Amino acid sequence: MSTAANPEIGRSIVANGITTNYHDVGSGSPVLLIHGSGPGVTGWANWRMTLPELAQHYRALAPDMVGFGYTERPAGIEYNFDTWVNHAVGFLDALGLEQVDLIGNSFGGGLSLALAIRHPERIRRLVLMGAVGVNFELTPGLDAVWGYEPSVENMRALLDVFAFNRELMTDELARMRYEASTRAGVQEAYREMFPAPRQRWIEAMTSDEADIAALPHETLIFHGREDAVIPLSNALRFAELIPRSQLHVFSHCGHWTQIEHAGRFSRMVIDFFGEADRD
Repeated sequence: MSTAANPEIGRSIVANGITTNYHDVGSGSPVLLIHGSGPGVTGWANWRMTLPELAQHYRALAPDMVGFGYTERPAGIEYNFDTWVNHAVGFLDALGLEQVDLIGNSFGGGLSLALAIRHPERIRRLVLMGAVGVNFELTPGLDAVWGYEPSVENMRALLDVFAFNRELMTDELARMRYEASTRAGVQEAYREMFPAPRQRWIEAMTSDEADIAALPHETLIFHGREDAVIPLSNALRFAELIPRSQLHVFSHCGHWTQIEHAGRFSRMVIDFFGEADRD
């Protein structure tokens, strides 16, 4: 799953022409997990508590999307949903996967929606967690995330924005994420993605509501009630729009459902995917 020196580095594959770092654990039906857009994020950092649980039942795949983590950042690349959807599809193609279950967190949720809309045959079931994808007013929390400037103090402050339970957000985690955000080229790419004014990037990640309402997939929606980054109203709107959806709201939970309620989140996802296996 990872190197001894750095658990964030997994395997490598060329996906849509991009050398892609990814984690591949477990066996069985494949599940693709797409991370969020926080500074210093990687597939492993986002899903480190979820991957071992999923791997007991499924083949869990967590790539670093282009521009993030340890995946190649080609010179001159434009960071937009066309690029990221094509990268995700290229990743599935490179692994020879015709169809996967899909989990998307925040930015990754919006990307998962776009992927399901554009390539519905590639997705079996869909999980959205704290997802973008419908329009909303930029929150102070998201503005702080996308406007991050590297320092341990700024990263520590961001972790407190992400989580309701601040006891989970340790100084060690803040330093780890800070160091990840200062690797060569990482912050430069990050600044290219979400420069101010930032409302336009929310709109760029929005899918047409008619397309969302036409999704045929069984969809499980998660959101933290106290999420200060992406508003709960997003999840409520998804539940209204997606015909075959169900919504679970975690109380005493911020933006990191998969960390703050790791066990319950994983069990509910495994059960949700298992329903399709039993059909």
